[in-house]
Amino acid sequence: MGPHPAVAAIRLAVRRVLHDIATGQAAEHGSTAHGSTAHGGSGHGAVAVAHRTGGPSTAQRHRGPVPVTAPLVLVACSGGADSMALASALAFEAPRLGLRAGGVTVDHGLQPGSALRAEEVALRLGELGLAPVESVAVTVGRDGGPEAAARDARYAALDAAAERHGAAAVLLGHTRDDQAETVLLGLARGSGIRSLSGMAAVSGADGRYRRPFLQLDRQTARKACLVQSLPVWDDPHNTDPAYTRSRLRHEGLPALEKALGKGVVEALARTAQLSRDDADALDAWAGQAESSVRDAEGMLECAKLYALPPAVRRRVLRRAAIEAGAPAGSLFARHIEEMDRLITGWRGQGAINLPGKVVARRQGGRLVIRQG
Repeated sequence: MGPHPAVAAIRLAVRRVLHDIATGQAAEHGSTAHGSTAHGGSGHGAVAVAHRTGGPSTAQRHRGPVPVTAPLVLVACSGGADSMALASALAFEAPRLGLRAGGVTVDHGLQPGSALRAEEVALRLGELGLAPVESVAVTVGRDGGPEAAARDARYAALDAAAERHGAAAVLLGHTRDDQAETVLLGLARGSGIRSLSGMAAVSGADGRYRRPFLQLDRQTARKACLVQSLPVWDDPHNTDPAYTRSRLRHEGLPALEKALGKGVVEALARTAQLSRDDADALDAWAGQAESSVRDAEGMLECAKLYALPPAVRRRVLRRAAIEAGAPAGSLFARHIEEMDRLITGWRGQGAINLPGKVVARRQGGRLVIRQG
């Protein structure tokens, strides 16, 4: 008898991603036996390694040890159902593809007893057979609100861990439900199509982050943990109405499903993929168009910008602002709209102040964007 359908589903999703990673490593190094090796490296200042553990997995014992030179794949695990299901699937599938599997859990220090919980999660990952395993403590700042600050600290810790160990990739347990929530949050902010495209299956520097579960629902991951008797921890922040995503999860989406019927989550996830395809195409168009709207001195010509479709023109303006020093994360739609009015609604208005002390102004038929 094969595994439970939920377990089979999570393993298949992880197997597909690991196959892509193994294939990519083979192409880069000429052989899967010449992947990245663990090495020391510099971490981010807010990160402190608190715990390490790990041992041979059941799969490794059955198939023999994976060479220490094999590429390493890490799983980011909070101890919740999604990431525990992901960790179990990684521990099962990685040795079968000649890959090493490790884990990282991040202690945000935002709740009493968080350090102890992080150590417990690290022990569970070790019991699954993942090695190396780390519990990493971070200091969460305040920029962008509590959710954004925690996310920034978490990714900084994961980046540092990946660098320390020379990991080929880091797996994240975001599900189709998480994708639907992300799309709705982008819609509520009045963001553009890129925001509506949600989370990418592959993201980060050199495709470091992989999300195998974007086509699986949250209940499948939880069921997989249940039938495998995997202990899970439900973060109380996920039900705290003080957090926007929590309110959306427990109030907003249920209300939408009540009003519109089942299938809202699937439709939103499908919208994310369609939006991502469109955004990628428009970004590519803007990249090709940018050189055609600059003069011999590299200055942006307003008349040529005006002739571009609005969606392409705004992308060209955004790219130019970032190139001039405006932080991408602080550059919002309202900034781009104000710049766009210098092209489409020119009435002699003054300069536009952008994040990063960047200034955009119209001068003699040219759009000048540079540090103020």
